[in-house]
Amino acid sequence: MKRKSTILLVLSVLIIAALSCVGAFGLNVGDYRVKSFGELIKKGLDLQGGVSVVEQIQGKATASDLEKTIELINMRINKLGVSETSVSREGNNKIRIDVPGMFDKDEVVNLIGKTGKLTFVGPDKKVILTGSDVSKATPGLDQQTQKPIIDLTLKSAGAKKFATATQKFMGQVITINMDDQQLTAPTVDSVITNGDAQITGFSTLEDAKSKAEIINSGALPVKLKVVQSNVVGASLGATALPDSILAGEVALGIIFIFMIIVYRVPGLMADIALVLFTYLVLLVFVEIGVTLTLSGIAGLLLTIGMAVDANVLIFERFKEELKLGKSVKSAFDAGFHRAMSSIIDSNVTTIISGCVLYTLGSGTVKGFALTLVTGVIVSMFTAIIVTKHLLSWAINIGMISKASHFGVSLRGDK
Repeated sequence: MKRKSTILLVLSVLIIAALSCVGAFGLNVGDYRVKSFGELIKKGLDLQGGVSVVEQIQGKATASDLEKTIELINMRINKLGVSETSVSREGNNKIRIDVPGMFDKDEVVNLIGKTGKLTFVGPDKKVILTGSDVSKATPGLDQQTQKPIIDLTLKSAGAKKFATATQKFMGQVITINMDDQQLTAPTVDSVITNGDAQITGFSTLEDAKSKAEIINSGALPVKLKVVQSNVVGASLGATALPDSILAGEVALGIIFIFMIIVYRVPGLMADIALVLFTYLVLLVFVEIGVTLTLSGIAGLLLTIGMAVDANVLIFERFKEELKLGKSVKSAFDAGFHRAMSSIIDSNVTTIISGCVLYTLGSGTVKGFALTLVTGVIVSMFTAIIVTKHLLSWAINIGMISKASHFGVSLRGDK
């Protein structure tokens, strides 16, 4: 038991240390580089600068129209090559579009302005169909040739117009455009009368999927007008991000020292678990594509404190059990058991609050809520699972064998 616990403890510490180093600095393996979290995590407008545009709906629009417009703008902008863009509702009739990393306001405004209408245009330059004529576009592979295609289904009115056009333009090209940008230009090889067409000529299945999503987006249900456009300089992020990182490093350093001074060896085990917690939270951010903002960093720093809070609850329960005269092993089991209800209750209420903030909030509020909920969930894992196992192995190998190792002074304990 002692040998096994020693191996598991040493191996765990080495793995956590290795993961932390790779996460912080990255790793070069030959020609391949494992990127650090600083390179992988997306940064928001307030950290790297960019362009912020507010568009106002012209005329009346329902809540459904507004939500659909936000969804379609988001889809179109990202599919046309602008990544990490945030599209959110502002008030009852405005939409805010934040584009990090771009500083040409005119280019961004022009790009957004070109995401209004999908058209099918004949060789005579006349519009045959619009996005409102399309029922759906489904990407896939041709069963015979195994080449990427899009199966196009038209609405009844569109099917009639398309039947006339395919008969008129047999052997000629009909282009499909998103405003002035050509998506694809298939050649008509048969008259299509039933409203079911097949578009070929895509290089990859991913290309077909991307084009199908743009076609499916159709025409925006409302007209929009740019009422505000600003360039957010990178100077804020140039100072805010390093300051935030420094604040996090200082906070972690103080917490590490505090835990070791107050709780001795168990505090060291908690510090190791906290290092893993930080790594796992950042890993989750990368995997789910979180765009980190200043408010998100605030949420992350808050969860670090909450992760320590869970360990403090556990260790204080340990102390109470030790003061009752129980052995270290018995105090370990009883302390964890008694602390669980408090830890779960406090964290679940925080998760509920975070979910409410994420559901009802917008913009930076959502960013704060997402990082908060993610951090709390991960902190429960590291406190309940990781810290427990590290302590168990430390007890088994004799690193924690008496109350003084916990910072508890008992009569006769040497």
